[in-house]
Amino acid sequence: MMGDFGDSIGTVIEGGLLGRAVEPGAGEAAGHPAAQIDCPNCGTSFRGQFCPECGQKAHVHRSLAAIGHDIMHGVLHLDGKFWNTLPMLAFKPGALTRRYIAGERAKFVSPMSMFLFTVFAMFAVFQMVGISAPTDITPDGFGADKGNPFQTEVRNQINTLEKERANLPRTSPRRAEIDNELKGLNLVFDKETGGVTSDAVSSVNTGVPWLDKVLLDKWKKNPGLMLYKLQSNGYKFSWLLIPLSIPFLWLMFAWRRQYKAYDHAIFVTYSLSFMSLLFIVMSLISVIPEGAGWAAMLFFIGAPLHLYKQLRYAYGLSRFSALWRFAALLFCVQIVLVVFLLVLGVLGAF
Repeated sequence: MMGDFGDSIGTVIEGGLLGRAVEPGAGEAAGHPAAQIDCPNCGTSFRGQFCPECGQKAHVHRSLAAIGHDIMHGVLHLDGKFWNTLPMLAFKPGALTRRYIAGERAKFVSPMSMFLFTVFAMFAVFQMVGISAPTDITPDGFGADKGNPFQTEVRNQINTLEKERANLPRTSPRRAEIDNELKGLNLVFDKETGGVTSDAVSSVNTGVPWLDKVLLDKWKKNPGLMLYKLQSNGYKFSWLLIPLSIPFLWLMFAWRRQYKAYDHAIFVTYSLSFMSLLFIVMSLISVIPEGAGWAAMLFFIGAPLHLYKQLRYAYGLSRFSALWRFAALLFCVQIVLVVFLLVLGVLGAF
């Protein structure tokens, strides 16, 4: 448990430092030196807070407290820009996207910096609350560990459905629905071993021979390792969601030449940042007793509502234009996620 917590803290710091690397600071020097000084970095004489030649701070801290301050500020970057950006990202995403594209940069955290921090923070919170892919899978399933939550949940679903079916009359249409559900559950669950069957993996077919050979063979041989790689690569290559999404948005606005690929990139990056924050809130709510239902409701209401609002107000669309693009975008999101998972699978196979 402590190891997971340490990994989570490390992940947050890593994301914060990466976000900080692409978000330059401004106006962060303490004090207002009045006397003319020589820059200790390049030797330029100047008055003010920063060296006009190299950007070195005029006031240099030399204390352990300063080191702690630099770490916290560099990682979390909790200054005015963050607090200006966060409320707008949550409640006025369209206005935030439009204003950033229009050139208001000093007020807001850049999309890429926000994206890096929120994605790494999301995976860190997942680790802290115990949300992760199972890695104890063998080619024969999860093994004989009957305490695995996934196994327990699937086993309970099968037992519940079988009891319900037994109490229904033969002419009930519900029996056919239950048969279909049981068929799917039994495809991936072996009652004898209590785990996922190898047929669940072998039944997957991408339609690409070389991909089936490379990818599916790896899953069959060591599914636990592949799941671990999938989870690990998920946040390392999460930035791939941005270039994968841009072409679909471009197609929706192909006849509106005022919108360029850059505009779509800002839209996608801010949207993904919000989704990461949403998943953080959902994961924290889910650990509360009976909070899973509230977390699911938050997702099914919050995610589409936010996407619609950002789409409409970022591009200045009418309700009809926003609605049909919103419907098309929901379909495109599924394509992007499938392609993203395939890419992660291929990366994990090598």
